[in-house]
Amino acid sequence: MLPEKWPLIGSADELRAGAEDLDGPAMTWARETARELGIDLVAGSIPELREGRDKLSNTSVHVGPDGEIKGVYRKIHMFDVVVGGQEYRESESEEAGEEIVLSETAGHTPLGLTVCYDLRFPELYRILAVKGARIIALPAAFTKITGQAHWEILIRARAIENQAFVVAADQIGRSPGDHDSFGGSIIVDPWGEVLAKAPDEETFIAADLDLSRQEEIREQLPSLANRIPSAYSWPQEVTA
Repeated sequence: MLPEKWPLIGSADELRAGAEDLDGPAMTWARETARELGIDLVAGSIPELREGRDKLSNTSVHVGPDGEIKGVYRKIHMFDVVVGGQEYRESESEEAGEEIVLSETAGHTPLGLTVCYDLRFPELYRILAVKGARIIALPAAFTKITGQAHWEILIRARAIENQAFVVAADQIGRSPGDHDSFGGSIIVDPWGEVLAKAPDEETFIAADLDLSRQEEIREQLPSLANRIPSAYSWPQEVTA
C-alpha cells in the first residue's frame, strides 16, 4: 500500500500540471509492480485527470496480483478546513466522488477503500463494514497538526467500531504547497491493537493480519450483528 498522492503532492496548479488518467505512468508502474511481485497493491491515490471533467479526482486504485485493476475509489470527502491558521480548499481543484467502493483481494478478503479525510466520517466506514469489509485501506497525507492530535485515535476507533483491520499509509515531511504531513503509518487490528507503526522517518511497515482472530472478535463481541437499523433515524438537517 502507498500513501495519498504518492506520485505528486503540491499546490493545486502543480497537481493539475502533473495529473494523469488511469492509463498514465503512475498506474502503469503500479500495475506492473503488482504483477511482478504477485501482490495486491492499493496504489495510494493519484491526482486523476478525467475526460470531460473540469476538476481532478483524488483516486485510489486497488490492483490485483495479475496487474489488473480490481477497484477504483474517488475520495468522497473534500478537505475544506482551516488548520493552524492555514486554509485548505481541496474542493476548488478536486471534485468529490459519489461511490462507496468495496474491493476484494486475491484471497477473497473484502477490502474497503478510503482516503485521508474520509477517516473523520464514521458513516463511510460503517457502511463498508456492513457491506462486508474485513480490511479498510487508508492512504493519507494527514497534516502534522491534525495527525499529532487525532491520527492514531481515529484509526483505532474506526478499527474497533467496525471490527476491521485498518491499514493506513501516510505521507511524511514537507511538500510543495506548504503542506507538512504527519507520517505515522500504522496497521491496527479489529481489537484496536497496533500491529505496526512507522517511526518518524521515511520507511515501510508490515504486519500479519490474523483473520481467524477477527472472526473470534466478531463472534464473541458481535456489535455489528447487534445493530438495530430500524431504530436509527437519520436527521434531515444537521446544525453545525
